[in-house]
Amino acid sequence: MARALTGEKLEKELQRLETMLEYERSFAAAAYICGVDEAGRGPLAGPVVAGAVILPKELKILYLNDSKKLTEKRREELYLEIQEKALCWKVGIVGPGEIDRVNILQATYEAMRQAVNGLPIKPEVILNDAVVIPGLSMTQEKIIHGDAKSLSIAAASVMAKVTRDHMMQEYDQLFPEYGFARNKGYGTKEHIQALKEYGPCPIHRRGFIGKFVGEDR
Repeated sequence: MARALTGEKLEKELQRLETMLEYERSFAAAAYICGVDEAGRGPLAGPVVAGAVILPKELKILYLNDSKKLTEKRREELYLEIQEKALCWKVGIVGPGEIDRVNILQATYEAMRQAVNGLPIKPEVILNDAVVIPGLSMTQEKIIHGDAKSLSIAAASVMAKVTRDHMMQEYDQLFPEYGFARNKGYGTKEHIQALKEYGPCPIHRRGFIGKFVGEDR
């Protein structure tokens, strides 16, 4: 657990978190700074989910990092801690039908706009992982690998990832043959084999699966 860290290990972790506040501190004049990130751009099935999180200034949450660098257990713990400590947070969700209709990039932007516009507090600055979101009026800062460089973006990445993982676990109950609880919709060997055997289910992205299934599926 986080509170077990002591001595040199705690000092090292606090220093890591210090470096992840640099972007937030560069906008110190802003009252509310929001981190934004997404999960699910690459899978063959399921939604794309974006998270938007406004943290209290100078808040350090031990272990918070890019969600891809965390274990599932750690992500779940941080998911609860962020809910408890954030000033506010929101997720936006765009399903596979809309992804096929507008393409994954536009669907990702829409999920991000949903998340930001759904916040009960309007941020003055948005810190994004590698993108600038069209259609938003506030100042935006595009940060390459931002989920590993900004605590706000890291928090958003955790909220997006865990929310999407929970959704895929629920879809696994409806469509157990594809192994969604394990693969989260990504193109694993198991998933591709099931796709070839059973064809697509309602949450597959038709624009992503053409090379795995025939046109009649």
